[in-house]
Amino acid sequence: MNILVVSATQFEVKPLLDFLGIALPETGMNHANMDFEDKEIHVLITGVGMVNTAFMMGRYINSLYDLVINVGVCGAFDRNLELGDIVHVTEDILSEMGAEDGDDFLTYDKLNLPGEYKFSNQLSDKFKELVALKKVKGITVNTVHGNEHTIGKIAHLYNPDVESMEGAAFYASCRRAGENFTQIRAISNYVEKRDRSKWQMPLAIKQLNDFLINFVRETPNT
Repeated sequence: MNILVVSATQFEVKPLLDFLGIALPETGMNHANMDFEDKEIHVLITGVGMVNTAFMMGRYINSLYDLVINVGVCGAFDRNLELGDIVHVTEDILSEMGAEDGDDFLTYDKLNLPGEYKFSNQLSDKFKELVALKKVKGITVNTVHGNEHTIGKIAHLYNPDVESMEGAAFYASCRRAGENFTQIRAISNYVEKRDRSKWQMPLAIKQLNDFLINFVRETPNT
């Protein structure tokens, strides 16, 4: 089985990189230095944001994979989600695509322009560990939300569960990567006025990497 793990930063997947025997890269494609029952594991570090993600996936994905996973941390709108929770982002939206009309924001679907702004995963039931995770809806942003007014507006427009800076761009880039692709994230903070003292980044990264390492170990090579 050929698996590609895509992360914006090495920081978010450092325990996985250590487990795979990969030296800490800035960006680019890396190969695991150990075998797992004939699984071939690659890790692509893209850099933060939509543009970096789309560019790096276009640059490095030149073959098909059995599974492509975008991983990282995210902020949660849904307060029923706990910090450190692992979630399965099965739908993601480019929430900033659209147009301002005075005080109103026109979502992309109202502009009668070609192209997509909503994306979803594609995943076989054979990946049971992934399928079993809590499914959520995400938005992808250039500017993470930290203002009560804009948080209220975006919640009204899309009712998202989580936000990241890469997810929808990853999905848009997956069409030539293989038949199975999805996004797994850990909740590091709630979407609110920015206060890093409330964040649980170490917990989120630990939970995410514990899950990924177990997944690499336990997933049948079929």
